Amino acid sequence: MTSSSGTPLLGRIAASSSQFANKHGVYLGRRSARIHVALYLRTGGKLGGHLPGWPSARILLLDHTGAKSGVRRTSPLMYHEDGGVVAVVASKGGQPTHPAWFHNVKANPDTTIQIGSVVRAVRARVATDEERARLWPEFVALYPGYEFLQRLAQGRRIPIVILDPR
Repeated sequence: MTSSSGTPLLGRIAASSSQFANKHGVYLGRRSARIHVALYLRTGGKLGGHLPGWPSARILLLDHTGAKSGVRRTSPLMYHEDGGVVAVVASKGGQPTHPAWFHNVKANPDTTIQIGSVVRAVRARVATDEERARLWPEFVALYPGYEFLQRLAQGRRIPIVILDPR
């Protein structure tokens, strides 16, 4: 079932519940990431490979090493592929601070991502202003909730991270 906007019912439910949680300062990232990563890894991305109700909002797994702790972690993130280059958004659910993975890949940019069952070696870098200006509307087209998250971020300009192949 879809609305006149073309958004499936499951997508509307997922977006509204996510917006409700984020608006009330409930960041679910850490709490749900472990389960999401486990399902993704076990099924090669068949489960957890896209945002429920948003088939075009695909999800990858980003490995990152703690900037201070040195602990290796994995984060599920929506991504956009643009001419062989993969990009992700450091939204942290619209919170006023950057997500930990963002600081980690800035400190340790050589890492890996997994899309489906394929693992790729990448080097992370923050998108230039020009790249961000071009990519942000593409991310909003994939998931319109990014506009809400940008407004919620209290003046923090949500960065886009480019994951160049290496």
